[in-house]
Amino acid sequence: MLIKYLRRPVRFDYLNKWLNKKHFKVLDVGCGNHSPSVTKKYFPEIDYYGLDMVKNYNSDEEDLRCMEKFYEVDLAKSYNLDIIPDIFFDGLILSHVIEHLENGEKVILDLLHKLNTNGIIYIEFPSPHSVYLPRMKGTLNFYDDPSHVKLYNVKKLNNLLKENGCIILKSGIRHSLKKIILLPLYAVSSLFSFGNISSSVFWDITGFASYIIAIKK
Repeated sequence: MLIKYLRRPVRFDYLNKWLNKKHFKVLDVGCGNHSPSVTKKYFPEIDYYGLDMVKNYNSDEEDLRCMEKFYEVDLAKSYNLDIIPDIFFDGLILSHVIEHLENGEKVILDLLHKLNTNGIIYIEFPSPHSVYLPRMKGTLNFYDDPSHVKLYNVKKLNNLLKENGCIILKSGIRHSLKKIILLPLYAVSSLFSFGNISSSVFWDITGFASYIIAIKK
C-alpha cells in the first residue's frame, strides 16, 4: 500500500476522496500518456471517459479498454462539444492542458456545462513562477515545452469559476509533501526507470505547478 501511495500521481492525492466512489463518472480532458490505464489502476471502480485531440495520442489498446467512451476533440481549434452530454459527469480533470491553449478560459466554461451539480473540477497548470525556473530536459521551465502557449493565473481562474457558479475548495501552488520530503527517493527511482532524473521530480519543491479544486453548485 505504501509503494502504491508513493507512486500515485499527485493529482490523485488531491482527488482521492471523490475518485474512490463506485461509478463516479470522470471526464479526463487531455487523456494521453496512458492516463486511462494509470487512473483505473488506482481507481478501478470509476467510470472513465477520455477526451483528446486524437484517439491514439500516447495511448494503447489497454488505455482504450479502460474508457467507457472517448471523445476526439481538438480544443485548440474551433470545436463543438455537443457530442458530450450536458450535466453528466461527476468530475472533470484538466491536468496540464490549458497551458497548451490560447482559449483555456472558454474551454473551462464550456466544460462546466458537462458537470453535474456538486461535481468536482480539478485543474493543474504551470504557475507564472515557472518562467523563472532553470531550463531542464522535459519541463521545469514553462518555455522548456514548445507546445506551451499561454500562462494562466490561479487567482483569475478562481474568479472565473466563482463567477460561474463554483465554490473553490482549494487552490494555490502544488507542494506535495511526499514529493518534497522523499525527493531523493523519487530521483533515484527515475534514474533507474528511465536512465535520467525526470524534471517532474522537482515540480513540487520548486513550485512549478498551480492547481485548483472547485465544486459546481
